[in-house]
Amino acid sequence: MQKNKLTKAGNQSNMKKIFFLSLLALLAIIESKPVAAQEIIKKNGYKLTFESNFTALDPQLKKRLIKTFFEVYPKLAKEYNPGTDKSVTFFVDTAYKGVAATANGKVTYSSIWMEKHPEDIDVVTHEVMHIVQDYGRSVGPGWLTEGIADYARYKFGVDNAGAKWNLPDLKPEHTYKNSYRITARFFAWIEKYVKAGTIKAVDESLREHTYTKDIWSKLTGKDLDGLWADYVQQPNL
Repeated sequence: MQKNKLTKAGNQSNMKKIFFLSLLALLAIIESKPVAAQEIIKKNGYKLTFESNFTALDPQLKKRLIKTFFEVYPKLAKEYNPGTDKSVTFFVDTAYKGVAATANGKVTYSSIWMEKHPEDIDVVTHEVMHIVQDYGRSVGPGWLTEGIADYARYKFGVDNAGAKWNLPDLKPEHTYKNSYRITARFFAWIEKYVKAGTIKAVDESLREHTYTKDIWSKLTGKDLDGLWADYVQQPNL
């Protein structure tokens, strides 16, 4: 009988130790991963959920991120996709090592990048354009997706000059498949000198999963290679 009591007491003691150690482990996890502070802002039919685990985030930068969203997102939606998400999330993340990334209506910004480059506010414009694009499992190439997003930044950005962001002059080694700003400049040239509305039509075809390379000929009378050849001959914007 005494032996059973001792065994029972020992089991209870072990359970308490296990519980205590588990509690310490949980507290350590919570302490090592800052809980993201959250703020919800609603304006003109759009909702932005702002999250951050970066405790040193400059309040003025946060205000600019929020202001830029409400300034550019409705314009992008009106221009390209009125049916786009009305609810978007921003997350400034200390663990993210890139610049920014977008998926499922959520834009993750690197706290490291934003702290070093607070002037690069139109990273917002590029990233929320990806939400507007909403290509899903795109039938188009990646360079096209990113080129359109940077074209949207060029057209709708609120302070590209402040970030010293521009469309680079054409160089011999450039191709339309270089993506981002190089492709965006080519698109700006098409809009100005070939046919306005081309990029909007291509964007729509990507969203509807009807895109093929033949769309360029249907819209402009020339394929991409032909358009690029003309661009190289007279690349001025």
